[in-house]
Amino acid sequence: MRLSGLQYPIAWEDRAATLATIQRLLTAEPPAPDSLLVLPEMALTGFSMDLTRAADSPIGESRQALCALAHHYRCWLVAGAASLSHDGRGLNQALVIDPTGTLIGRYTKMHPFSLTGEERHYAPGDEPIVIPCGPFHLAPFICYDLRFPEIFRSAARRGADLMVVVACWLEGRHAHWRPLLQARAIENQAWVVGLNRCGQDPSHRYLGGSVIFAPDGTLISELGTSEGLLQAELDPQTVARTRQAFPALRDLRPDWSHP
Repeated sequence: MRLSGLQYPIAWEDRAATLATIQRLLTAEPPAPDSLLVLPEMALTGFSMDLTRAADSPIGESRQALCALAHHYRCWLVAGAASLSHDGRGLNQALVIDPTGTLIGRYTKMHPFSLTGEERHYAPGDEPIVIPCGPFHLAPFICYDLRFPEIFRSAARRGADLMVVVACWLEGRHAHWRPLLQARAIENQAWVVGLNRCGQDPSHRYLGGSVIFAPDGTLISELGTSEGLLQAELDPQTVARTRQAFPALRDLRPDWSHP
């Protein structure tokens, strides 16, 4: 399965301007039909705590725009977007959309980033999700979730063989980004994609560094600090071969593993 990940500077709280950037990049290098396209956390607005600007209204502005992208290119899409919860707080989510433009899954970030007060504005999710995506079983995660390996292991136990982390990962802890993603690939023997934004918002700077790791931890593709397209061919049989050659997951202790 072909993967294309867009790393770009998100226009702060401006869906129209960000969509223009995405469309420019995709026009230059369009994703193939039935490929997987990945966009960052809060892909159209940036990591904003202002729910009036970042969260979708009942009309679902971000959702509709992302579904239209998937439908236009006839590709699978994983992208971050915010919506409103029943208690008035937001939900920081990763949307999974199929090539017909149909929303087939929503993952809600399980670990709001307390250092920025995200938990005061966004409610946490309850569990990982695993969604059929072409030849893969995909588990999406969001940014700060990367520091909590137990939820990745839970997804692996549910059959995930492709894990996608969409992020607005800050410059100050950029050195942690790549080794944590590589560790998640090695310990779960799964493809791991980390898709970060670049550029800056009014408060933070982001250094990109989007990456793809194979199930044995081999670095397959990596971007620098500016906008670009992350690309690779992902083979589901690589997961099977890796797990057969070194069957560490078979030796999991059920009495010590997260359900």
